[in-house]
Amino acid sequence: MFIDYTEIKVTAGSGGPGCISFRREKYISKGGPDGGDGGRGGDIIFRADANISSLLDFRYKNRIVAENGMPGGGALKSGHSGKSVVVKVPKGTIIKNMETCQILADLDENNKEVVIARGGRGGHGNDHFKSSTNQTPRRAEDGRPGESFVLSLELKLLADVGLVGLPNAGKSTMLSILSDARPKIADYPFTTLIPNLGIVRLRDFKSFVMADIPGLIEGASHGKGLGIQFLKHIQRTRLIIYLIDLFEGKVEETLALLKAELADFDKDMLRRPFIVVLNKIDLIDKNVLNEIQETAEDNYITFSGVTGAGKEELLSRIEYELDRQK
Repeated sequence: MFIDYTEIKVTAGSGGPGCISFRREKYISKGGPDGGDGGRGGDIIFRADANISSLLDFRYKNRIVAENGMPGGGALKSGHSGKSVVVKVPKGTIIKNMETCQILADLDENNKEVVIARGGRGGHGNDHFKSSTNQTPRRAEDGRPGESFVLSLELKLLADVGLVGLPNAGKSTMLSILSDARPKIADYPFTTLIPNLGIVRLRDFKSFVMADIPGLIEGASHGKGLGIQFLKHIQRTRLIIYLIDLFEGKVEETLALLKAELADFDKDMLRRPFIVVLNKIDLIDKNVLNEIQETAEDNYITFSGVTGAGKEELLSRIEYELDRQK
């Protein structure tokens, strides 16, 4: 199951209490205070892990608590610090404080980590409170409580290229042809119910990541269909491919609809470089196709998910656009 949003509560460990103790040794009847400090509470640390693809684990574990620090001891012995908890989340997870709506971290790189909740400081033992006027202090501090937050975790996939199109436009087929991904493919709308990622290899040591999201319908940016759930997954892409079913014959109308939905969701997405791919040319009469290709704009590419026609031209154009941005 693909889960890209969840809410959890995290609580760092409290510091251990300080110790009240006095030195007692043979021949030393009135030793001074020797109470040690309490240990520090454990932290809550979040780390991005590229091997994790969903927030599913947090659906069943929505509270995370770190270990408390241990009490101090006599002979100036400090208590052990509590163990920190490392929470692994998918790369691309955004962590937000739900009370303040502040973004605490954007874990957009593998193994990137951040301390979200810090453990409390351990309390001072009575050794800290001795003075010239109080040689036998019978006072020690309690440990400080650890930080506690209610967090939202939101996953936004990290891909170089995002595929956008109406249901059944052929996005999953294109992804399977260009990459090693094997999404579900069928000849009916909404075959794709979750985002899919595929690595497209251009040549040795050069590749890019392509994302396919469920098809958009009019009103997707306002919650219709499945679009509102997944539009966020192409917010980070460097290049957008508008995939249009040429057999439907409404190229400009469909393109306008797709752009409008993206603009309603996030206007900045319209500023991204884009390529328009006219799919299913294998279903079009050759004479009609020749006319379309002659009049198509420069950033329009004809493609067939059945025969693979246009694949090399498309990959070349994608490579050019991605290199140009560097």
